[in-house]
Amino acid sequence: MRGALATSALFAAGALALSACGGGGSADSDSDDGKNGAGFRIKVSAKDGATNASISGTGVQVSGGTLTEVKLTAAESGKEVAGVMASDGSSWKPSVQLERGTKYRIVAKAKDAAGRTTTENATFTTVSPKNSFIGSYTPDGGETVGVGMPVSFKFDKVITNKRDVQSHIKVTSSSGQKVVGHWFGAQRLDFRPQEYWKAGSKVTMKIDLDGVKGGEGVTGVQSKTVTFTVGRSQVSTVDMNTQTMTVKRDGKTLKSLPISGGSAQNPTYNGQMVISEKLEQTRMDGSTVGFENPNDSYNIPDVPHAMRLSTSGTFLHGNYWGDASIFGRTGTSHGCIGLRDVKGGGGDTPGKWFFEQSLIGDVVLVKNSQEQTVKPDNGLNGWNLSWNEWQAGSAV
Repeated sequence: MRGALATSALFAAGALALSACGGGGSADSDSDDGKNGAGFRIKVSAKDGATNASISGTGVQVSGGTLTEVKLTAAESGKEVAGVMASDGSSWKPSVQLERGTKYRIVAKAKDAAGRTTTENATFTTVSPKNSFIGSYTPDGGETVGVGMPVSFKFDKVITNKRDVQSHIKVTSSSGQKVVGHWFGAQRLDFRPQEYWKAGSKVTMKIDLDGVKGGEGVTGVQSKTVTFTVGRSQVSTVDMNTQTMTVKRDGKTLKSLPISGGSAQNPTYNGQMVISEKLEQTRMDGSTVGFENPNDSYNIPDVPHAMRLSTSGTFLHGNYWGDASIFGRTGTSHGCIGLRDVKGGGGDTPGKWFFEQSLIGDVVLVKNSQEQTVKPDNGLNGWNLSWNEWQAGSAV
């Protein structure tokens, strides 16, 4: 997961909501006590002495003049925060997200057309981690994903004010598809349309959580617009009766591949599963997913071409340790879907081919397994809910 999972820098996108703060003067007074004439004034969005300032919306504006210098530093370390000045010198804002629970000092200087100068100072502390919440999200901006990729937020605090939080996250598609949010518990919110995203569409999520109350004592701090692209449509159907996987691209069959799915003792989940992670090579240790009996466990340090299908450990991956005769004939795994491969992942193999043809967000549909359907929140697998069930989980 990316975004604040690997926390993305999230910045204010629109005009700053400003509260004037003078260096010791009143909020509405000119910082030069009127010497520079009416209307020539610097305003800093964070009030002097504030203890809950925004990490996204801090900035400076000037009226009746032009900013000549703005310096924002972390009070304890003295480290300067980089910023961006408007081309006309009318405003300035940080180019990176501020840290939560950190004290900052800002000094802003300006001059007017007559050459008169003024300076504004403010010291403020950003909202603390304890009193704020952040939503880690996937996918990240600029990515190209498969048609099954939902927008998924995981919040670092319990959200009790679900309606307000959800209403401040807008997800739209250039395809015109209606997009609805669904809550899985109090800390996860996913968005998807009724059917898979239209191939080639652009999806935009506008995150406007800065200042939004998530619950008692916690306020949002994020403000950003993120756009990603939906690539070609690829849906692969795994039939456990025949131990084959049929790969379709834009409705046309690309290839039918022999697989080895879950054994009779450990069958693979049925249902629509979305590729949420791609790893060229990874360790798979059965003890981490509940297989602790030495006679039924495994520990393979170099599984090639692994693609995650569920949080609980279902992967579609290359298999170099199984005899070639198992593929297309029998299920031998602990629930994963194996494709013939070679140690190290080199060569021309079904495992490598499918890995290279796949995007995060592609759909893998499993049918005719003896196992239950995968739970919708076990991975990015909300497609296993009907549209009515999905909409029933919306707070808006």
